[in-house]
Amino acid sequence: MDEQALLGLNPNADADFRQRALAYFEQLKISQDAWQVCAEALAQSIYSDDHIKFFCFQVLEHQVKFKYSELTEVQQQLIRETLITWLQAQMLNPQPEKTFIRNKAAQVFALLFVTEYLTKWPKFFFDILSVVDLNPRGVDMYLRILMAVDAELVDRDVVHTSEASYYFPLTLEARRNTLLKDTMREQCIPSLVESWYQILQNYQYNNSELTCQCLEVVGAYVSWIDLSLIANERFINMLLGHMSVEVLREEACDCLFEIVNKGMDPIDKTKLVESLCQVLQSAGLFSIDQEDDVDFLARFSKLVNGMGQALIASWTKLIKNGDMKSAQDTLQAIEAKVALMLQLLIHEDDDISSNIIGFCYDYLHILKQLSSLSDQQKANVEAIMLAVMKKLTYDEEYNFENEGEDEAMFVEYRKQLKLLLDRLAQVSPELLLASVRRVFNTTLQNWQTTRFMEVEVAIRLLYMLAEALPVSHGAHFSGDVTKATALQDMMRTLVTSGVSAYQHTSVTLEFFETVVRYEKFFAVEPQHIPTVLMAFLDHRGLRHSSPKVRSRTAYLFSRFVKSLNKQMNPFIEDVLNRIQDLMELSPPENGYQALLSSDDQLFIYETAGVLIVNSEYSAERKQVLMRNLLTPLMEKFKVLLEKLMMAQDEDRQMALADCLNHAVGFASRTSKAFSNKQTVKQCGCSEVYLDCLQTFLPALSCPLQKEVLRSGVRTFLHRMIICLEEEVLPFIPSASEHMLKDCEAKDLQEFIPLINQITAKFKTQVSPFLQQMFMPLLHAIFEVLLLPAEENDQSAALEKQMLRRSYFAFLQTVTGSGMSEVIANQGAENVERVLFTVIQGAVDYPDPIAQKTCFIILSKLVELWGGKDGPVGFADFVYKHIVPACFLAPLKQTFDLADAQTVLALSECAVTLKTIHLKRGPECIQYLQQEYLPSLQVAPEIIQEFCQALQQPDAKVFKNYLKV
Repeated sequence: MDEQALLGLNPNADADFRQRALAYFEQLKISQDAWQVCAEALAQSIYSDDHIKFFCFQVLEHQVKFKYSELTEVQQQLIRETLITWLQAQMLNPQPEKTFIRNKAAQVFALLFVTEYLTKWPKFFFDILSVVDLNPRGVDMYLRILMAVDAELVDRDVVHTSEASYYFPLTLEARRNTLLKDTMREQCIPSLVESWYQILQNYQYNNSELTCQCLEVVGAYVSWIDLSLIANERFINMLLGHMSVEVLREEACDCLFEIVNKGMDPIDKTKLVESLCQVLQSAGLFSIDQEDDVDFLARFSKLVNGMGQALIASWTKLIKNGDMKSAQDTLQAIEAKVALMLQLLIHEDDDISSNIIGFCYDYLHILKQLSSLSDQQKANVEAIMLAVMKKLTYDEEYNFENEGEDEAMFVEYRKQLKLLLDRLAQVSPELLLASVRRVFNTTLQNWQTTRFMEVEVAIRLLYMLAEALPVSHGAHFSGDVTKATALQDMMRTLVTSGVSAYQHTSVTLEFFETVVRYEKFFAVEPQHIPTVLMAFLDHRGLRHSSPKVRSRTAYLFSRFVKSLNKQMNPFIEDVLNRIQDLMELSPPENGYQALLSSDDQLFIYETAGVLIVNSEYSAERKQVLMRNLLTPLMEKFKVLLEKLMMAQDEDRQMALADCLNHAVGFASRTSKAFSNKQTVKQCGCSEVYLDCLQTFLPALSCPLQKEVLRSGVRTFLHRMIICLEEEVLPFIPSASEHMLKDCEAKDLQEFIPLINQITAKFKTQVSPFLQQMFMPLLHAIFEVLLLPAEENDQSAALEKQMLRRSYFAFLQTVTGSGMSEVIANQGAENVERVLFTVIQGAVDYPDPIAQKTCFIILSKLVELWGGKDGPVGFADFVYKHIVPACFLAPLKQTFDLADAQTVLALSECAVTLKTIHLKRGPECIQYLQQEYLPSLQVAPEIIQEFCQALQQPDAKVFKNYLKV
């Protein structure tokens, strides 16, 4: 062995040594006989360094996994002997090996087992057992090997497939694993089970580690061996004995869970669960309140959950089979566990509670199916409801300002409880409504003296009712009178109680979330709108001391205002005045910290836009208000742009460019308020937005921070094309010219959608402009596409691919908008060049999305120019280039019909051929029959068949033919 390279295996070695060790490992993997050196090193314990031993096992693992079939019988025998010799040495070594080495050795044993058990090593387990006997170190290895074998054969988490079986995923391996398990069941499982029993009996009182390991093995194997080997008196009694030994009981719990989880006949399953329960109960394990070990209780809760769900599964099967008597017995067994389930559900430790939710949920599902509930069942439903309400409550330790892992787990747990609440609503909506109402009213009467978590949960429950008691379009306050009245009363209490002033962020946020969720309440009682608006606008909402509250409130305020629509009329100018300071553009100067982030300000600008546009004011008044809103942005923009032009420092340039970009973004966002019913023109606001355009466009010629500035202005142009329609057109030529100056792939890729939008919207109106900028745009695109790139530069290759797609999308938009003259008027040479790029896109690039677009373009051009009166020479081009493209593309090896996009490309290819036939008639068939297809050496009968399919009037027939 290369001793120098081996030094690099130590995790503390420097990078060069580690690199050398990695290279050495790769070298040994390829080498024919290096594994023998490693085998010898292991068998003779040559090295004492743990990392070298691990390394030797890795080399052996690679040999067994990937190159075993290349070895001779003698070499294979050597590997078997090496492992057995190593195993024997384990029992004599003064110190046990490190855990990571034992685990790696177990993996190599398991790989060898999978490879050899059915053929050369049927006595695999017996050989190992004869070596280890009951020696504790030997037993440890034996149990690790069993776990590794189980992981190879059945571990549900591993997708068992290697690259070699890529095209036959799972089938061969799954068949092999089934065969291995069947053979083990026949030949050795009873002996293995016996060995487990002996290990448990021998070590249960003096070696808890081995006992737990063995219990883990039993739990793993029970899912695929004969249950009667384990679910019998001697095993179960021993396991139940372990349930009262502190160091063993968690593992014993998991083992019993696996036994209960095993699929079996429903009546037998009920008997098994019931007998287990009786013994556990008589052992005092059902007395939860006497137990203070939460780790054990979490496992015990999982076991009870397993037993409950197993009984429910049996009940469902028995009902399905029509065995009502047994189903009734099983239901009684289920009901008998409910008291225990409730104790676990209400436990203060959330893990314990979380583990029982599945049983609880399924139990409610049963009750939902029963025609009527007994008094006891009704009491159970109420008890579950109270438990859920109690467990939804935050605890004192929850950190609202800096949420970490514990907080994230509680949020997940709350989601589980919400599902329970929804299920409770399905079982008994009246009871849920009454319970929530009682808790809500009691809490809100004394909110000033109640702890924050109780106030939060009371409001939270009201919020959750909206989903638990669903209605269409949020109509909670009409229809069912009892429900509508209850919700209306609670909402009235919420907004009039003053609870919005509670000094805790969780309560504040819950208040605003609930107000917005039940916005329809304000249509019924509009007198409360001012109260809620003030809460949004003052220190409780947008001016709260917590940035988290301010940020969320900005979004909720925007939703609230939109939902109230016309009811906001009396408050518009007051609200606009109050939010004015929140909309200030905060330039990167004097460290001034704005209350809202720029993302939050977007919502405020949108809200302002909505207030103005949806108001009942005249167009003149709307224009004044909109100008008041946008003028400060324009003025600030001009000043900042000048500062940017003079800025020397790059950080300052970036900060200024970001600020300019925010200004454009805010103006853009106000325009979202317009709609087909309320257009910019009707609101008299065209002039304001045209002024904005004139203010923002000079940023395109700024040489600094081009990417940021162009991106913002481009987005604004997209919005203005929608809002201002024709009025935007005079600005497009100069804007385009600036955007095409020294641009990169990404710039072009983002510019083309803008041109596509203009083309598709204005069609012939922009034909002169398109004709003028067509070739400059194409030159810019070709220039970027022809730039040399490094061979392995994936991102550059992807950028070019995306740009190519954008280019073809542009041609598709031009031809699809009926403006082929834009291309036709570019001069014969340019037209030809464009057409050849489309042919190239259809055939040469293995990108089905671009290929599909290219065939759409070709179809359209054939449709427009392919007739008798088409441009001179186009018919020739059709036969010389378009027809061949329709055959060459699908014949490429990269044309993969297993890919959905490729299938679409083939479909468009079929459309192209159909269009050629449609425009050229019998001449096309004649060309295919007599010239083109014979030149490809296609058999005459296939040519005949192809031409017949092509002539079918139904295009689908030909598409399907081409696919086949």
